[in-house]
Amino acid sequence: MFVEKFSNNGIDYLRLVESHRYTNSKGVRTVRKKSIYNIGPLKKFDDGLPNYVQRLKESFKNSSPLIPELLPYCSSQPIPHKYSLDIFEGDPDCVGHPKLFSHCLIERILEELGLISFFRRYKQLTHYEFDLLGFFRLLIYGRILNPSSKIQTVSQNNDYYLPVIKNLYEYNIYDTLDFLFDYKKSLINRINKSLIDSFNRSTNIVYYDVTNFYFEIDHPDNDFEDEDGNLIKGIRKMGVCKEERKLPIVQMGLFMDEQGVPISIETFPGNTLDHLTVTEALKNSVEPLNMKRFIFVGDRGMYRGNNTFHLINTNNGYIISKSIEKTNKEEKKWIYEEEGYIGNSAFKHKSRIIKRTVKDNDGKMRTIVEKVIVYWSEKFYKKQMAENKTFLNFIDRLEQNPENFRITKSQSKSIRKFLKKECMNDITGEILDSSKIKVMIDKDKINRYKRSFGYYQIVTSELDMEDTRVIEVYHGLTRIEDQFEIMKGVLDSRPLRVRTSEHIEAHLLTCMIALIVVRIIQNKIVEYKGRSKDKNWESGLSAERIQKALNKWSVELLSNDLYRFNNIDDEDLRLILDAFQIKIPSKLFRPGELRALKASIKITT
Repeated sequence: MFVEKFSNNGIDYLRLVESHRYTNSKGVRTVRKKSIYNIGPLKKFDDGLPNYVQRLKESFKNSSPLIPELLPYCSSQPIPHKYSLDIFEGDPDCVGHPKLFSHCLIERILEELGLISFFRRYKQLTHYEFDLLGFFRLLIYGRILNPSSKIQTVSQNNDYYLPVIKNLYEYNIYDTLDFLFDYKKSLINRINKSLIDSFNRSTNIVYYDVTNFYFEIDHPDNDFEDEDGNLIKGIRKMGVCKEERKLPIVQMGLFMDEQGVPISIETFPGNTLDHLTVTEALKNSVEPLNMKRFIFVGDRGMYRGNNTFHLINTNNGYIISKSIEKTNKEEKKWIYEEEGYIGNSAFKHKSRIIKRTVKDNDGKMRTIVEKVIVYWSEKFYKKQMAENKTFLNFIDRLEQNPENFRITKSQSKSIRKFLKKECMNDITGEILDSSKIKVMIDKDKINRYKRSFGYYQIVTSELDMEDTRVIEVYHGLTRIEDQFEIMKGVLDSRPLRVRTSEHIEAHLLTCMIALIVVRIIQNKIVEYKGRSKDKNWESGLSAERIQKALNKWSVELLSNDLYRFNNIDDEDLRLILDAFQIKIPSKLFRPGELRALKASIKITT
């Protein structure tokens, strides 16, 4: 076998051929060539140095091909190559300048998600003059590898093996955010289709939760009217911050599939209550994807009649927790009665099917049928007891010695809901006479509160689903918090450095795409380790360790246009490379070989 160059429509290609001698019909001995492997266009591999084709032929002959994909076709063990490096004292080459190579893996994932072709196509349609795709790459690479401000992300252009953008005007990064906002729905639709086609995405179960991001600004955004008199609400508003900051916040609703891979996001003003986001988020984000019937899973903040009716009315289902504290007396009586429970001293459950009258989004009364499941878990009971230990001990000490007891501001806030109504100032919520605090405490409220420890209530439209299965599916929702932690921590998503509602939403969209890439890497590692991708949202490797490992994957230019890989013996980096079957032999690389290595990375198999 040997490498051959040939032309097709004026373009030079490379292929691997094998020749056979045979006698033709005229009795003449001649040679027939058979194509074994089509390598591809020459310009894809040419490293720009003289005599590339000749050097490629010789490298294949010596069983050390410049193109790694040709190695399996070599007939013998490679002849070790001896490198000659011309470096003299005082040369700039004496100082190393490692450049990131890990973005090549990220780009291959973006290609598999259909995003590279998406941006190329839309750039032609929109006639953007700047490198739209290049700026998108910088946004995603930077968010995964080295999260920073938008301008600082642009300055990372030269941190990569080859600069992502050649002619750079840094403020085009904000034009790219405008594009992301304008084409958000098309982008999410493209990602979803690729995940279904190439990554076997299942959306039978859709998890949803809401978090928020605070802004270090003095005042929340004002509402205003546009030219047509429509009210435009400011997005950075005062609300209940998850991180307990008294600052304006933005609410973000996040949908995820069964493997913990994001489906879509929606943003809302910071003063929007969680349950008010559900229907709008479904209409804007999930329903346009035209998915098959799914079961929506949400926490108790999402349970409202209009939300459950909307899900049923759109031929979908739901599994949502419901607050026991806000349940009516008749239902509470049923919850605490021992009759009907199945299980043991560590875990018990029971259920019943009821009809409930609810209001739809138009205010009309509707009747729905749902199953109510309650369970008591010893593990959950111990957890709640541990969480309330300080408060319960405080109550005990207060009862024993109320005269000499001082109540702090935080303690006052904690016991407020357990006081008799006549002991509270209805306007300020302050305790009227702290010296009589023992008399003020309503012991019945304390006992009812303690009685609820260990109990949990879930409502579902899935009447035929086993109770234990409903509980198992619902518990998957707790893992969405892990994804929020990745976004806020490793990906540093908190959008402190963007201001407009459009740029905030575009920024969070890039964070969502970055999280998708991280989850694909994690799922690939899980698959490589031989574990089930469908269970427990296993990570294989934490996002933080993935980020650190990818930052170690770099190349360094030596003399004579030769490159050396760095840190590929790092344990975490080696795990990532092995999971994607990326083989990096112990050798120095020419530019063409680096391009070939990048092209050889397989994301799906």
